[in-house]
Amino acid sequence: MAAVFPNANSTSPISGLARALLQAGRLSVPQLEALHKKASESQTPFISALLESGQLDARSLALFCAETFGYPQLDLSVLNLGMLPEKAIDAKLMETHSVLALAKRGNKIYVAFSDPTNIQALDQIKFQTELTVEPIIVEHPVLLKQIQKLVKSAEQSLNEMVGDEQEINFVEEDAVAVADAAATDIDDAPVVRFLQKILTDAINQGASDLHFEPFEKFYRIRFRVDGVLRDMAQPPLSIKEKLVSRIKVISKLDISEKRVPQDGRMRLAVSKTRAIDFRVSTLPTLFGEKVVMRILDPSQAQMGIDALGYDPDQKEILMEAIQRPYGMVLVTGPTGSGKTVSLYTCLNILNQPGINISTAEDPAEINLPGVNQVNINDRAGLTFPVALKAFLRQDPDIIMVGEIRDLETADISIKAAQTGHMVFSTLHTNDAPSTLTRLMNMGVPAFNIASSVILITAQRLARRLCSCKQPITVQEEALLEAGFTEDDLDGSWMPYKAVGCDRCNGTGYKGRVGIYQIMPITEEIERIILAHGTALEIEAQAKREGVKTLRLSGLMKVKQGLTSLEEVLGCTNI
Repeated sequence: MAAVFPNANSTSPISGLARALLQAGRLSVPQLEALHKKASESQTPFISALLESGQLDARSLALFCAETFGYPQLDLSVLNLGMLPEKAIDAKLMETHSVLALAKRGNKIYVAFSDPTNIQALDQIKFQTELTVEPIIVEHPVLLKQIQKLVKSAEQSLNEMVGDEQEINFVEEDAVAVADAAATDIDDAPVVRFLQKILTDAINQGASDLHFEPFEKFYRIRFRVDGVLRDMAQPPLSIKEKLVSRIKVISKLDISEKRVPQDGRMRLAVSKTRAIDFRVSTLPTLFGEKVVMRILDPSQAQMGIDALGYDPDQKEILMEAIQRPYGMVLVTGPTGSGKTVSLYTCLNILNQPGINISTAEDPAEINLPGVNQVNINDRAGLTFPVALKAFLRQDPDIIMVGEIRDLETADISIKAAQTGHMVFSTLHTNDAPSTLTRLMNMGVPAFNIASSVILITAQRLARRLCSCKQPITVQEEALLEAGFTEDDLDGSWMPYKAVGCDRCNGTGYKGRVGIYQIMPITEEIERIILAHGTALEIEAQAKREGVKTLRLSGLMKVKQGLTSLEEVLGCTNI
């Protein structure tokens, strides 16, 4: 029995596409009859029933429509929605017929379609706009997603982004802050819930930073996850001032001051036993104040040293160094390389009832019970040298200096290491050998460096491959050029590539793993320091003593299947 489909000129949006698929032999008559029945019963368009059945994927269907009907095809996901012509097509028409205005040029309007046989939609758009309609073929799921973003009102957008009430509270929001919120009319329920939802999502996704960015025609919120910024939301532009004011009140910043940058802090009670701090920074831009929030999660220091990614031999050398009664251990690397987490992991190991630990930081990022933490306040005169001098009168066993920035801080830290204290600190250098020459360039005498520094660790963070990873064949020449030796290429392992799945949000990476260069200061390296040797000489001696470079440590992670070769080449390109 032949299938009975509506006439191609019917107002039904499914007839033309079904007929075209049948004539092209892409689907059989029984398949189309079943799809037609399913669409009728569920009261959904034919194209939705077709894609849900899995008999054709969205990309293949879009390509078929473009080739069959002679229309151009476009990847709608690359377009900036803020640049599309506003209100060119009625919102109800957009939702009903799944169409989206892309641009207007003269007497033409370019419209995104997933089903070009939807004659009724073409006619209605032409009647409404009085323009000639030029169809552009796009993938159906992407089209629906973009339409949903555009048709929501400001409050509807926020309410849907928020969803259910979050069991989350801001801690220590005093009466003055609450009064300010009421006085400035910013305690707007949708905005409050939206901010709480954003912060909760950031915590759940393991983000390290949140960016609230105002632009001329749109407002963007991004999360930095695994070291990479990702677009997370585009709330209505109209809420930007309320959102910033809300953040300022909670962070105890001046909501009336919008001309200069401000720094603050806020705390979020996620549960009865867990609170997370946020370091807040505001910056005036052309179109409003940009806000960046750094998530300071104390649980990171509780992960344990095994979770950081040290190789067994590196871990052994590090543990031996930090257990010494005195000396200096330096951690070096760029901003965001995990230096603070590494230091606090070591402090957590040493944090025993019989040990007195004091830290000076700008600011203290992780709250560690049992450790005396001091926030540097330059305006009040509490600088690193002042704090260090005070520490030495506080009977310390271990001192941690957030960063050695100048000669005075370096001098006091080294003298503390020489007088029976264990000192931890950080520097911004590319690798371990250059750290020693950096100290000499700052003016620290070579004999002081040689007699105090016992170990330097340089580090980077590489994105960890998700479980969806797949083996990949790489030419031997490329592997050798990356730094592998002939002995490494014995065929017992294969590099993996990032693929992407729902678990990793399509990135192919989930979490990060540390890449380390652990360089103990041996007698030979001490001689080079005392002779004012260069970083190249120190590096050559370290290699002779078996110290792995950052690149070699990263390549070991590639052999273990923890990360990709591209990721290691990118983060160890020094």
